[in-house]
Amino acid sequence: MPRSRAGLGNRGEELARRFLADKGFSILESNYRCRWGEVDIVARSGDELVFVEVRTRSGNAFGSPEESVTEGKARRLVETAQTFLQERGMEDAAWRIDLVAVRVDSRGKARINHVENAVEG
Repeated sequence: MPRSRAGLGNRGEELARRFLADKGFSILESNYRCRWGEVDIVARSGDELVFVEVRTRSGNAFGSPEESVTEGKARRLVETAQTFLQERGMEDAAWRIDLVAVRVDSRGKARINHVENAVEG
C-alpha cells in the first residue's frame, strides 16, 4: 500500500480509471485543471460526458470517501466542468459529475463504489 497521501490518491485514481474503462467508459483526460479547481477524470459514457471526482481512503478516521465531498468542493467541481465545456465549445453537451470512492484496506485490497450524479450541476 502506498505510504504517502499523494501515493494513495494516485493509486486510487489509477484504480478508478481501470474500473471505469472496464465499465465501458472512454477516458478522455486525467487531472484537468483550471482556475476553479481540478477534475480527476473526464470520461465519456455513451453520449454523455462524465466528470469524475475520485476520493481514496485507507481508513474511516476522516469519514468515508463519499462523505468527503464538501459543498465548496461540489461547487468548484461544477465550475470546473462548465469551464471544460466552454473551452471546448461543448456547452450543449449532456454531462454529469460522478464520484468514485476507493477504500484500501490494511492489506492493500481496494473496494470501489461508483456514485453516478453525485454532484448536481
